[in-house]
Amino acid sequence: MAGGRRSVEEHARHVATLLSPLLIRGAESVPLLDALGRVLAEDLVAPIDLPTFRNSQMDGYAVDTASVTTTPVTLPVRAVLAAGDGETAHVPGTATKIMTGAPLPVGADAVVPVEDTVTDDGGHVTVCTAPAPGAFVRERGSDIGRGRPLLPAGTVVAARHVAALAAVGLTHVPVRTRPRVAVISTGSELVPGGSVLTTGRIHDSNGPALAASAAANGALVVSVDRSGDDAEVFAAKLAHATSVAEVVFTSGGVSKGDFEVVKDVLGPRGAEFVSVAMQPGGPQGTARVDAVPVLTFPGNPVSALVSFEVFARPVLRSAAGLPAIDPEKRPLATSLVSVPGKRQFLRGRRDGDAVVAIPGAGSHLIAAMATADVLLDIPADTTGLEPGELVRVLPL
Repeated sequence: MAGGRRSVEEHARHVATLLSPLLIRGAESVPLLDALGRVLAEDLVAPIDLPTFRNSQMDGYAVDTASVTTTPVTLPVRAVLAAGDGETAHVPGTATKIMTGAPLPVGADAVVPVEDTVTDDGGHVTVCTAPAPGAFVRERGSDIGRGRPLLPAGTVVAARHVAALAAVGLTHVPVRTRPRVAVISTGSELVPGGSVLTTGRIHDSNGPALAASAAANGALVVSVDRSGDDAEVFAAKLAHATSVAEVVFTSGGVSKGDFEVVKDVLGPRGAEFVSVAMQPGGPQGTARVDAVPVLTFPGNPVSALVSFEVFARPVLRSAAGLPAIDPEKRPLATSLVSVPGKRQFLRGRRDGDAVVAIPGAGSHLIAAMATADVLLDIPADTTGLEPGELVRVLPL
């Protein structure tokens, strides 16, 4: 069990190397709605023309423009076509009442909108404005032609993509597989939500928070578990986690107290525990258990979340094929004081184009964390910043 002190950059590189096997991913075919938020594994082309037939863009009358070059002109109405009706033939010198989406009669070449016509009770329509050929006609393949590129590999499937895929009739979509993640929160003080809290007990927020963080960044969460400070219990839960997941995140049990179950179990198995020069989130650990990488985060809720954002999120997103979330530079709205010696990741909130630090540095202040939408990344040698100074921020 090696120790020592690392910079944030050094530990981030170490974690990236440990998790690098996650980047080698295959593909799977999933039902269309299950593809939402997933990443396309290959280029997709349209299997059909869209639209698949000429149809009306408006409610109106289908005509041949040669019959309506001089207006107003009165034509007999031969038929009425609704969306879903089959193909019919057009008779020159007549009109067909047509609804939006109905197939254009073969031989007609324009649609006159209802508002440009006058009807009588005798089955005739007067066309008041001469249409140009193709007016209000949706041509076959005018949206996309069969065999044309539809969506490229790497697309993160959104609702608008689902619409296009459904329109061309696709029911299954090839997507990148998601890295399988297991989470174990530790501490005999932890109880699940809904439990009655007695003195000394707290609801477990780390398990749900880390699971939600992983899922939000492209992972498939396969197990969320909780362990007390008994080494045998934690070892059994860890064995299960490594049997179903490609990476395991733990929280708690990595500090310097008397009941550090993660250290007690993983230390003899070659785990490496270090102090990273950051606040919050200084105590960090890494291990391989049955060839599965394990990242051990601190137990304070804010420390666990910040650790995930700084070290795990970039690799998970890359493995899932999701775009990186790049740091930004924003001016401070108000001044702040920073404790020198460690790189600070302060909770912050966007304020227009600027950012403001959220008061309270305690790593137990999880409700305050909920009001943040960025982390302010303050260098270790900074003692304070004035309004207007640029600060590096990590979007949450």
